[in-house]
Amino acid sequence: MHNAPPLLAILVLALTLSFVFGLAARLLRLPPLVGYLVAGALVGPHTPGFSADLGFTATLAEVGVGLLLFGVGLHFRAEDLLAVWRVALPGALAQVAIGGTLGGLAGIALLGLSGPGALAFGLALSIASTAVATRALEERGRLSGEAGRLALGWLVVQDLVVVLGLVLLPALASGSSEGLGLSMLRAVGELVAFMAVMLLAGRRVLPWALRRVARTGSRELFTLAVVVAALGVAFSATILFHVSFALGAFFAGMVLGESDLGHQAAAETVPLQRVFAAIFFFSVGMLLDPANLAAAPWASAAAVVVVLLGIGAATFALLLLLRVPPATAAVVAAAMAQIGEFSFVLAELAIGQGMLPAEVRGPILMGAFGTILLTPLTFRAFGWTAQGLAGQPHLSRWRESGRRPAPHAALPGLQGHAILVGYGRVGSTIAAALRRHNLPLVLVEEDRHVADRARADALPVIWGDAAREEVLNAARPRQAKLLILALPGAYEARQVMALVRAVNPTIEVAVRTHDDDEIAWLRQEGGVGLAVMGEREVALGMADFAMQRLGVPASTAQATVDVLRARMPGEAAA
Repeated sequence: MHNAPPLLAILVLALTLSFVFGLAARLLRLPPLVGYLVAGALVGPHTPGFSADLGFTATLAEVGVGLLLFGVGLHFRAEDLLAVWRVALPGALAQVAIGGTLGGLAGIALLGLSGPGALAFGLALSIASTAVATRALEERGRLSGEAGRLALGWLVVQDLVVVLGLVLLPALASGSSEGLGLSMLRAVGELVAFMAVMLLAGRRVLPWALRRVARTGSRELFTLAVVVAALGVAFSATILFHVSFALGAFFAGMVLGESDLGHQAAAETVPLQRVFAAIFFFSVGMLLDPANLAAAPWASAAAVVVVLLGIGAATFALLLLLRVPPATAAVVAAAMAQIGEFSFVLAELAIGQGMLPAEVRGPILMGAFGTILLTPLTFRAFGWTAQGLAGQPHLSRWRESGRRPAPHAALPGLQGHAILVGYGRVGSTIAAALRRHNLPLVLVEEDRHVADRARADALPVIWGDAAREEVLNAARPRQAKLLILALPGAYEARQVMALVRAVNPTIEVAVRTHDDDEIAWLRQEGGVGLAVMGEREVALGMADFAMQRLGVPASTAQATVDVLRARMPGEAAA
């Protein structure tokens, strides 16, 4: 019997265990990544029994992070970064300073670290995991909205801090400041050079090359070309410009996403992103060392607290100070309240330079493992806090006092109209149907670029967050007849519906949903005329088409669709 190659054995084992434990976590109503972490811990080098090779898994995990960030970049634009830099740049720098200070003090008090060692320990506890944050936002449908843009801008600034940290730590370890300024200047120069190459040359070369491949008509070659573009640019960024692999992949996706090939490239890489993301979390679980945790239990517990306060709470507070709405600030803070891959890189460099003892691996790993496991609870906690703050008139007045003049004004003469919230693919289709029959409509849209596009289409538009009372009031909800919620996130839809119901209890609501639990909640809430779950309506529409094409009369086919819809669990329809 032939022995399986080590890489093949690790790949099969990681995927199998990730699936089994991810499924178990899902059945327990936990995120699948919790199962991935537990699966990795069971076969890690520090637990009894079978031990998987950590080196192979870590390499696969880095590929996963690269593909994940490439996919995020495909849905991101350079303008999105520029639009949030006034918040992300000062906010992220202040948050890293707060988190680094808290972590450094914990390291001095509980681990007896020196000044440079405390700095390294604090920095490792103040940098969020991009992979975890983007996955958490994606699962909640917030990656493409305002919260997603703020989080990505924040993460990019943190990544730049990591690049400077990788230059700074060896110089501090040597005890000499000679050449430190030059080294930092060189690091910044390399980063700027990479960004310039991607924005000036990459914008033209990558789309041009992929168009040539697409014209061959081979989907296999196109998929391969997309993966080569993602990993090739990321690897080149690391070798030539000393930029992190993840940041290189992100910029590759961003420049490619601006072309007309972006959507297809995203579709081709989604399955790979999901597979390798599972391996990433599996590899994090493999790092768990019970002996290190037992050797420094108080430091391990403190690391979790430092991350929750120094990243999560600090991010939330800073966003509020920067006049970001509480609901958006809560989502960003909850997604960021954890650490991961960059923290491990910084810690290993500091250990290799003699700045940190090997025992700090336990607290840093516990900071990562514990905060990732706590992510669902963190979202709930920050969500409750945001709900409490949203009702504070002093906070609302203070936030509005620093904003530019209101981007909306109440629209006079509205009566018996529909309020449409969201102008994405779903919302724009609904708007087109209503306008075709000259029905009264007012749109509320949070994204300024999308709002401008709708205004160019001659739609009455109110720009702003519909979950804010002052924005929603401009749409005259008291006089409205219908509320149409075309938002991708259930949490925001509930907020808007609650605000409208407070002033117009009899208004009828049509809402977009994503799962049975949400439909069941809407049914209990009452007053919802229609709750549409996309996948179901696609299936029913195709079934109706198939029946009619195969000879079933239209009225009979419609009756069958009605019966099927009524049998679906939790379906809400008037």
